[in-house]
Amino acid sequence: MKRLFVFAAIMIAGMSVFGQVADSKVSESPYRWKIRLRGVGVLPQESASVGVIGGDAKISNSFIPELDFTYYFTPHWAAELILGTTRHKVSTVGSDLSAIGAASNASVDLGKVWLLPPTLTLQYHYPVGIFNPYLGAGINYTIFYSADQGPVVKDIAYKNKFAFAAQAGVDIDISKRFFVNIDLKKIFLSTTTTVDGANLTPAANPELAPVLGNMKADVKINPWLLGAGIGYKF
Repeated sequence: MKRLFVFAAIMIAGMSVFGQVADSKVSESPYRWKIRLRGVGVLPQESASVGVIGGDAKISNSFIPELDFTYYFTPHWAAELILGTTRHKVSTVGSDLSAIGAASNASVDLGKVWLLPPTLTLQYHYPVGIFNPYLGAGINYTIFYSADQGPVVKDIAYKNKFAFAAQAGVDIDISKRFFVNIDLKKIFLSTTTTVDGANLTPAANPELAPVLGNMKADVKINPWLLGAGIGYKF
């Protein structure tokens, strides 16, 4: 994580130094705001440390609409607020359920969950003609809500978390006010999941109830967000 912060800082600082040389050639834009509507593919790069039953995590991909607002402090520096929500199917893979009389290499359906991940990034832009490439880095706060535990376990809960976000993209003007956008983000998101599987306790082993009723997993989600859309300046 520290390396990612350092890398992002170096990249943005490097572009800033390069941009200062050309500042006199970049005219002040009459438009301070941009709004974009993107279609975004959300591609988790998941892994997990699952307690008690072991195994790993599997989280489905998703495709969502995303809305964002960008405010320019200068022709080069801007802040962007990204809004969207996404739903994913969750399961474990390779879990050992032999203690409850099931397979030793099983998958457990943990239902679905919605994520609300507002993200704020500080961006450095370097406009060249109709092209406006940018790099960004910032902070994300992901809220997990409307979790459906699925058909197997009794209940499931996810812990809301802050995360670091990195971003790269380009705006391409198609008129004075309208432009198309291509954007790539990486969110270094992890969470703690608590699963209540007390309902799986075999009648012959009631001592397993407290263990199965409080199963925890440390899950790294780390999604890539690949988006494209259209924007408007004002």
